[in-house]
Amino acid sequence: MANERLRAAISAKGETIQSIAQHVGVDPKSVERWITTDRTPHRGHRWKAASFLGVDEVYLWPGVEKQAEAASSSELITYYPHRGAVPTLLWSSLIEKANDQVDILVYGGTFLFDGFPDLPQQLIEKATAGAQIRILLGDPDSEMVRLRGEEEGIGDDLAARARITRRYLEPAAKTPGVEIRLHDTILYNSIYRFDDDILVNPHVLGAPAGQNPALHFRYLPGARTFRHYMRSFDYAWDRRRPA
Repeated sequence: MANERLRAAISAKGETIQSIAQHVGVDPKSVERWITTDRTPHRGHRWKAASFLGVDEVYLWPGVEKQAEAASSSELITYYPHRGAVPTLLWSSLIEKANDQVDILVYGGTFLFDGFPDLPQQLIEKATAGAQIRILLGDPDSEMVRLRGEEEGIGDDLAARARITRRYLEPAAKTPGVEIRLHDTILYNSIYRFDDDILVNPHVLGAPAGQNPALHFRYLPGARTFRHYMRSFDYAWDRRRPA
């Protein structure tokens, strides 16, 4: 059977078999076989092709869905009943071992910088060595931070925490490779990404973030959970302003 979804996606995008092959890095005959024999390409080729065409790989190749589901469930390393249950040694290990990417999405996040006072300097050193550091803090003057402070029962203290964290980060903010932005999005989850590990702290209405669960995921090729949360981070990152 032919892969009519792939054929239609290429046509709708105004591309050709040759342009897809060039982008993915394969022979045009391979792309032809993907279409005419419904052959499923290797994972890396699937991702490149699907991304280039602006569709999900599962739409183009439905057979990979079960593989993705199995891999996604394996991404969960462990569950913590509240953020305070995350071991201090885990935080320090993730921070220390991160070499390529550190992404933090919070409103205040003061617990992290209070608990690891050397973190700003560590971020400077990592960025100097080539890592990309992206930090999103709640805009202390935003309506969303004010509302969240009320919901948590701490009022203006949440905005104050955001300002304190921003002050902690002032030395690192001047370092190339470290970028800090403010956001006023509804924060459904705080996100802490260190290379291929990510800690997600869901927010529950009426409860401070520290009282809510934390989940530790580790990226696996073919899985979707890690990438799903990072797409959320990127969405917030792209629409906010520099601090």
